[in-house]
Amino acid sequence: MPKNGGNGKVKEFAHNTIVVGSGAAALSAAEQLNALGVDAAIVTEGMNKGTSRNTGSDKQTYYKLTLSGNVPDSPADMAADLFAGQCVDGDVALCEAALSTRAFLRLCELGVPFPVNRYGEFVGYKTDHDPRARATSAGPLTSRLMTEALERAVKARGVPVYDGYLAVRIVKDERGAAAGVLALGPDGAFARFAARNVVWATGGPAGIYENTVYPAGHFGMSGAPLMAGALGRNLTEWQYGLASVHPRWNVSGTYMQVLPRFFSVDEAGQEYDFLQEAFESPADCLLRVFLKGYEWPFDCRKTERSSAIDLLVHREVHEKKRRVFLDYRANPYGGELDFSILPPEAREYLENAGALFGKPIDRLLHMNAPAYELYLSKGVDLKREPLEIALCAQHNNGGIDVDLWWRTRAEGLYVAGEAACTHGVYRPGGSALNAGQVGSLRAAQHIARKGQGEPRASDESVEKESFALAEAVLGGEDNAQSLIRQFESRMSACAAALREEKGIRALLNDVNLALENFADRVRVKEAVGLKAAFRLRDMLFAQRAYLFAMLDYLEHGGGSRGSALYIGHEAGAPLGGVTQLIDCAGDVPKSVWREVHPLPEAGGFFENVWREYREDGGVR
Repeated sequence: MPKNGGNGKVKEFAHNTIVVGSGAAALSAAEQLNALGVDAAIVTEGMNKGTSRNTGSDKQTYYKLTLSGNVPDSPADMAADLFAGQCVDGDVALCEAALSTRAFLRLCELGVPFPVNRYGEFVGYKTDHDPRARATSAGPLTSRLMTEALERAVKARGVPVYDGYLAVRIVKDERGAAAGVLALGPDGAFARFAARNVVWATGGPAGIYENTVYPAGHFGMSGAPLMAGALGRNLTEWQYGLASVHPRWNVSGTYMQVLPRFFSVDEAGQEYDFLQEAFESPADCLLRVFLKGYEWPFDCRKTERSSAIDLLVHREVHEKKRRVFLDYRANPYGGELDFSILPPEAREYLENAGALFGKPIDRLLHMNAPAYELYLSKGVDLKREPLEIALCAQHNNGGIDVDLWWRTRAEGLYVAGEAACTHGVYRPGGSALNAGQVGSLRAAQHIARKGQGEPRASDESVEKESFALAEAVLGGEDNAQSLIRQFESRMSACAAALREEKGIRALLNDVNLALENFADRVRVKEAVGLKAAFRLRDMLFAQRAYLFAMLDYLEHGGGSRGSALYIGHEAGAPLGGVTQLIDCAGDVPKSVWREVHPLPEAGGFFENVWREYREDGGVR
């Protein structure tokens, strides 16, 4: 074992499977692996960090097969709706549909309080991109409740948890297969977790952006699987939306439907009612604010409607360098709101809610008091102060390429949760929570059947490279955190919901230079700062892949779609039937485009399926 970057002896651990992460997908993978008899352990920088535990919305949605009423539904129907999101592989879509009920009911058995009616039906509601009523919710903190229930199950099973360890690289054997994980402990010392399989469940790469609704403790580490030989897929596809900055939280649903006042502030403290300046009439303005409530994600097809609000907020922040706020203490346009000027869609909704009165805070308390209490619990009293917002990255529909068992191209490496790409341009609300549970189950099933055995022997190459890098950056004044902020800010300015080709090219060039000169440019004062240095490197590696993907997409004739508006490329070629793969194994990223996998023929002849199942358990 090579020298540990000047930080003493390397700690060694060994398990059949290492699960990296502490969110709902990671905990589910560990719990399922243990249940299937696999020696699995969790490695996490912080059990209480991560998106699943620290995020939500006014009604956080979970998407699954319909389990109530008399509207017909089937795995084939649900798979077709997922597949319709564009750039989606049909076999993966069918897996997510077929196993959605099993994964959902498992959560119910673990104690997640999804509501039922008096007959025991899990009554649903329609969400975005949902032709049925498949959505359900356990409230604004659905994913936290899932995480807490899964953590209880993991503890009950005695699954080892290595808390405080930041996994920075995936180590490999001489054939390039996954052989475990290299991590930095709380004191900045390295630890190696030898394994035969790695389940990477670190969430979306939140750290590549400055304006993000991901919780402050979540950064993501998508660079590591790309360095290990996994492919990126659909990296261009994200969801962006309006969110508060402190704390980070979606301002969707009721937060918009009560019609708060928007204003911005420049460096001199001057206030601007910028929405009033942008629309011809109060009715035009207020309708768009209202629609923003349930058309929350930025959508380039709706730039003349609700998404006009997103564009105006982005312009205030990034072009005019102003801070933007929501004010629930005052009506838009000042004074009493004349509800008669509201378009019917907004007026009738507020009338049905009994909220045609008062100020936005009065309407919020009447319609959704928990929405007010949520911010109060986080130290923000909407009765007394405005709420700073921005157009933020919320979810990566793309990610690391996986097959129908959530395997990557690198042998022994599986990716689950938001880190994995199973969706495309659009997806139903709540489908990400389902995908995380289904993906972790599929990975566990495959490992239990095909991945048993002793850990692989590392070829030591990743360790040597990492220790040398640690020695090179250690000593001098810390600059890793400032560099992180610098590159995050530039990414949000030119490569988020609004994408500008010239800015993307310039940023990609600077990212490449930063990676080339990393050891000379980056410094941390003490060993405990090494986590920031390795996080910066991972962020830059991921940014390079994502920026390259955006430019490659344009070079293939792509244009504005989904939650991304490419300035000057608004009308692009229809590329919904193909998917973009990004290979970062060499010095320069490369792309491959292929047709999406079609939807398989669902079902099968029972006797044949039964015979095959007796032979291989359905894992092949």
